[in-house]
This record gives sequence, C-alpha cells and structure tokens, in this order.
Amino acid sequence: MQTRRVLAFSVHAALACAASALLPCTSAAQLGAQRERNAPSVYAITNARIVTASGPAIDHGTVVVRNGVIAAVGAGVPVPADARVIDGNGLTVYPGIIDANSSLGYAAQGAAVADAGGRGGRGGGRGAAPAQQGSATGAPNSIHPVGLQPELAAADLVRAEPDEFDGPHSAGITAALTAPATGIFRGLSAVVMLGGSTPQAMLVKAPVAEHIGFTPLRNGGYPNSLLGVFSALRQMLLDAQHYAAEQAAYSKNPRGARRPENDPSLEALQPVLSRQIPVVMEASQAREIERALDLAKEFNLRAIIAGGEEADQLAARLKAESVPVLLSLNFPRRPNASPDADPEPLRVLRARVEAPRLAGKLAQAGIRFAFEDGGLSNWSEFLANAGRSVQDGLAADQAVRALTIVPAEILGVSDRLGSIEVGKIANLTVTRGDLFTGRVSQVFVDGVPVEIRVQTPANNATMAGGTWTVTVTMDEGEKTVTLGLQQVGDQLRGTMQGALGSSQISDGSIGADGAFRFRTTVTMSAGTEEGTFTGTIDGNVIRGTMAIVGHPQSTFVGSRPDAASGTGRRGRPPVSR
Repeated sequence: MQTRRVLAFSVHAALACAASALLPCTSAAQLGAQRERNAPSVYAITNARIVTASGPAIDHGTVVVRNGVIAAVGAGVPVPADARVIDGNGLTVYPGIIDANSSLGYAAQGAAVADAGGRGGRGGGRGAAPAQQGSATGAPNSIHPVGLQPELAAADLVRAEPDEFDGPHSAGITAALTAPATGIFRGLSAVVMLGGSTPQAMLVKAPVAEHIGFTPLRNGGYPNSLLGVFSALRQMLLDAQHYAAEQAAYSKNPRGARRPENDPSLEALQPVLSRQIPVVMEASQAREIERALDLAKEFNLRAIIAGGEEADQLAARLKAESVPVLLSLNFPRRPNASPDADPEPLRVLRARVEAPRLAGKLAQAGIRFAFEDGGLSNWSEFLANAGRSVQDGLAADQAVRALTIVPAEILGVSDRLGSIEVGKIANLTVTRGDLFTGRVSQVFVDGVPVEIRVQTPANNATMAGGTWTVTVTMDEGEKTVTLGLQQVGDQLRGTMQGALGSSQISDGSIGADGAFRFRTTVTMSAGTEEGTFTGTIDGNVIRGTMAIVGHPQSTFVGSRPDAASGTGRRGRPPVSR
C-alpha cells in the first residue's frame, strides 16, 4: 500500500528556515500549508475485509473517504473517478482504535503534575522526557495546590507533536481520551485525534470528564496519605456544593449582599455535581474501586472506573450501578530476574495470570468496558495484550468493540467515531491479517493516511522473527513442527503447526541474549495439553526444552530455512512494513 505520510508543518518549517536564507520563514509556512492543502482528499480502499463494529463484517468491500469523512462503505460501492485507490487485497479495515484513557498529546513540560501523585510516564506519547520536580503545570488563577485543581483542562494543554504518535500509530490508535496523568483532581479530559498540525485540529470533544486519582501528593504537603486523599476529595465536593448555593443566592438577589469570591476550582466541579459530565476515577484494587463507588454514590456522580485490575470482584455492584470500566492493557509482566532472586509473592503471580482473563469476566457479567493503555511503555503490548484477553475468554468481536465503538459510546463521541459508517470521521486502522495476530500496516487519522513507522528497539527485533523448522524429541518419539514467530521488542507472538497440532503462541518473551519462553497447546495421542517452551536462539539455530505437566521433559532443536532472505540474523535487522 503506497501512501505518503503527512507531517505537521512545525518540524519542516523549522528545518527549512534553518537550511536556507533565500526562503523566509513566512514563505516556508505558506508552502507547508499549501502542500497539506494539495494532499489528496479522496481515497478508496477496495477489495478489503471491512469490520464495521456496528454491523456484520463485509468481505471484499470498499471504503470511500472524502474530505476527512467516510463517504461510502459496502460490497458494491463504486470507486469515484477522483479517488486515490488503495488495493486492499489481503487487508482488513477496522474503525480507528480509540485509547479510552491516556495522556497522549502533551508536550513534555506540560505533560502532568510532576510533584503530584499518579501513574506518571504517560505524557508526550512516551517519547518525551519526564517532567522534572518543580516543573508542574498548574491552573494560573487557582487558590488550591497543584494536584487539587479540577479546572486544569486538557484542551489547553494538548500539543500537536506528530512524531510522538509513532508508537500509538503502530498499535493502530487514531484517537484518545487524554488528561493529565497525575494528581488527585487531575482536570478535564478531551478526546483528541492523534494527528493534525494544530491543537485545534486535534480536538474532537472537550471537556469529556473530570479525572480523579487516589494517590497521595508527593510534594510533602497535604494530603499525603490515602485517608487524607479521600478527606480532601470530600471536602472539595462539599465546598463546591456550598459554592453553588452561595452563587445562586447572590444571582437571585445581589442588592445589598456581599459579592461571593470566584473560585475557578469549585466552579469546574459544578458540571460534575450536576451530572453533566462523568468522573473518571483511577482505581485498580478492589478496595479502591469500592471507595470510589461510595464517593460517587454519596455525591450522586456519574462514575467511570479506570484501571480496574480487580473490577471482577465488584462485578455485581458495577453492573447494578451501571458503572463502565476503562480496562488497562498494561498487564503485569514477568521480570527478568536472576536465577538466585527471591520468588515472587503469590499475589503478584496471581495478578499476572488473572490480567488477561479480566475482560472476559466483565463481558460475562454484562459490564460495559473499553480498553485503555494504562501507562504502557512498550506500544507493541497494546494489541498483543488485547489478543491475550481473546485467548483467555473474551470473544474477538467484543475485543474489537472494546477498542472502537464502546469507548466512543462511553466518551460521548459515537456520533463521530467508533465505527465505519457513512458520515463519520474517517479514522481507520488497516491491518494485514487479523487485528490481534497480524500487524497494523496503516492508519487514517481524520481522513489522512499515515504510514506506520517501524519501532525498532535497541536489541535486534528480528532475532526470533521468521519460520523455524523444529524437531521435538519426546516420549512419543520425534515430532516435526513449524514455528512462525514474530518479535516486537522483547515480546514473541506467532503460531505452531505440524505433528503437535495447530495453535497460537502466548506469553512469549525473549531477552537480548536470545533466551526465550512461550506457551502453546500441544496435541498428543493422550489429548491436548499446554506446553511451555524454553530455550535460546543463536543465529539461525533454535534449541531448548518443552515442559508439560505430568509428562517427561522433552527437548527440541531446529533451524530457520528462510535465513538466506535476511530474516532474523543478529546485527542490523531489515526494516519491514
């Protein structure tokens, strides 16, 4: 698929101004804007599988995009004469993925409140340097400390930094709910496009919700304990109620009365108390979620739980109170510990096992949920972990909806985003293969095609990638299988086919030294079991052991016949699209 990447003027104009004294900066700006205006505005993706998210999938369908809007979609749609045609043979087109809770789109200096509590590490598309202590961004006229300023607005802080979106684009993300990542009252979020040359062009809806976290402030001031956090939250909400009553009384009869003092922080809480906008509450542990729900019930707030690691433990209450969950895809990971390291606590092991199962449990309980990044530092895990949820009980179509139409509904933008329908904004995620087992080849943001830049980690991303012919020696004899492996960073995905059945690989990881581990189902004469493969890759040789509970340990060895094509040698990896 040949398309060109549209970059914001801010980068190119600066380079043009520095490179040539013959071209004034104003002229460079005009030329940059002209190039963007001259970009094709009509596209037709033909002969593709189209997953609309609002109806049945369309095989061999066509999507027509005109001036940033979906103009037509269907199996027999004619291609406009002025359209730039993209042959979608072998491609699947999904609605553009929505990150249901993030801090994408902030410049480094305004990413979040550095000295306030929170998850952190979520600003600037993960590429920006973390904000330093003392560089916190606060509301200019607030009388409340940083971290307790609900009027802080994402719409005022978002920045157009297109290169910072390369990671999210590689995960198929085209739009996101964005809000400051830290603080107690974190501020008002906005739904933004992950593209556009200006903040104004990025904004889809603002404000969307008020965001609350339950982590104490780290600046040494109050509140610096969990008890203090809830006390501060309740006090500000009570103050906001009193403030509303005082303002209403003065407006009704101002003569002879002292004018109430304006408080932007308490003013910002009025839409929250009147249920005009919801409150996104960052809560993962069951006790946190329960306290968040109690607070929402006390003040009659429209609650949304974000994180929700133990949300299944309060499924009945979440269902009864119609509270949706923004479910984190930042699953607990197995640490690269030394052999003599202390064993992990049981609760940590349990959390790692349960994380991929949570979405399926919520779906079974009838709880509405959408996926959020949860502060991921490696964007390759976003779709991979959604795929793990599918492997562990969530239906594939429910997973697609949790990435598209459901977040759009929860965030109040389903009239514009979330499905492939005529009249909606042309945000599209295009994959070669399935969304969870294939790869994202391109995204459309606001009708503009964006080519995916390969995210190459420091270690060789193709160390394991390719097709391996492997012989497994077990108590039933030698079995030949074919491993089709894909490596993104330190994560392994792929399939196994052959004498041990056909299955997907899960929980795959690989280190810089070539040591790897993954799980897959193994079909033997006695039935189907789960096997754990552990071994090493050295150049084009793979070897190790396979463990199945209740069976003798097996060994395996194999090679990569396609190595001559350049796949998987140590050293500089080939760049693939």
